[in-house]
Amino acid sequence: MGRNIDAGARASLSPMDIAKNPARSLLARPSLVLLATSLGVLIAQIDTSVVTLAVKQIGADLGSTVSDMQWMIDSYNLVYAALLLTGGALGDLYGRRRIFVAGIVLFVIGSTVCAVAPNTPALLAGRAITGVGAALQLPMSLVLLTLAYPEEKARQRALGVWASCNGLAFVIGPTIGGLLVETTGWRSIFYLILPLCAAALLLAWTSVPESADPRGRHLDAPGQAAAVFTLGGLAFASIEGTRLGWGSVPVLTALAICAAGAAAFVLVERRRPGGLVPFELFRSRPFSAALAIAGLMTFGMYALLFLMPLYFQTLRGESALEAGIRLLPLSFSFVVVSQFNGPIVQAIGQRTTMASGMAAMGIGALLCALVSTGSGYWPLAVALCIVGIGLGLNTAPVNHVAVANVPRARAGTASGLLNTSRMVGATLGIAILGAVFAHFAGQAAAAETFLTGLRAAMTLGAGAELAGAVIALRYIGDR
Repeated sequence: MGRNIDAGARASLSPMDIAKNPARSLLARPSLVLLATSLGVLIAQIDTSVVTLAVKQIGADLGSTVSDMQWMIDSYNLVYAALLLTGGALGDLYGRRRIFVAGIVLFVIGSTVCAVAPNTPALLAGRAITGVGAALQLPMSLVLLTLAYPEEKARQRALGVWASCNGLAFVIGPTIGGLLVETTGWRSIFYLILPLCAAALLLAWTSVPESADPRGRHLDAPGQAAAVFTLGGLAFASIEGTRLGWGSVPVLTALAICAAGAAAFVLVERRRPGGLVPFELFRSRPFSAALAIAGLMTFGMYALLFLMPLYFQTLRGESALEAGIRLLPLSFSFVVVSQFNGPIVQAIGQRTTMASGMAAMGIGALLCALVSTGSGYWPLAVALCIVGIGLGLNTAPVNHVAVANVPRARAGTASGLLNTSRMVGATLGIAILGAVFAHFAGQAAAAETFLTGLRAAMTLGAGAELAGAVIALRYIGDR
């Protein structure tokens, strides 16, 4: 879910990298670099999984509305999505280890702010700070890992370990997070990240070589500002539209800012060499399709991760720990299927694999939409398992399609754009489908209207996944 590749990624150390710090480059131990960068993935993904599980408790304690709970997820996602590509450029310009460390430090600061937050605005500020940290450290983690393993086979093994941390976080996050919420309160989930951050910082400073490659790289401040206004305006309008009214001045202003930001972004990026988005890549239909599929995949997926824990805790009266355990079929099926993705693609082709994965996610989401207050758990467990299977089928091939259908020199940029598309999809999924849920369930999400909102949101999310399956069948080739 968070496989981020910086636009400046290189297969081996460049002469400029080695000249930057020759002693560290020659003496660094790749296994320690792998450990440090894998911790970076765990930090970001555990943070996401435990917060989605704890939003009900946080909301009850701080007196938050459904919109506030959406912002608890999207204040992180929004900042992360908007700054992801700029994080890669900063690493190339000022040092990848330095930016990686800066990202971890911001995670420490943001998590601490969340842990001591006296009210909802303070918590949202902390979540935004951690989003900046993720935008800096996650792209750098993969670049540093790539540089540490110049030999192809060793690099692929290391990348497999790094990527598996995504699945590991989905397994341990809900269980440990749920246990902490029930035993020591929701604030403890933010302290959980701090020991991992300390270990990552220690390893980064002692075992990770510094590198930089500023050739042809620069900061694109106008494009970055336009991206922030576009995503921020759309997220605000979607989340606050139900609470403030779709015809209210703040919501209409946000939509106008979004439209102006999008127009400015296209104009700036088309005229600016070396900007955030090289539009010529979109001439490749498979590449464009891969980005669309990645966005649709997370659009429905993150809404499910936001709403299903609320369902377990609100309608079934279960604890946060029980809700986390209920979600494990999704996590385990994702992890297991991901391990066999390569042979599956070889057997049936990437188009069929991706279409099947998106269709499975759509079917699973539709089955989740059929739940009621009296539903047994096992039908829902099957539905979650189907979603996890679909996610496991689609995650790796969508990466491969995006990178394989652009010039080799643009592979890093393509992967960065793919991950940006993922995070944009996640941001809009929480915002738009959360707004649909709130429209039917109300800001208080009362039990008597909860199911109506859940069914509407999950049905639309399923439609997005099924649309992704159609795109895969139409535009993705098997070779």
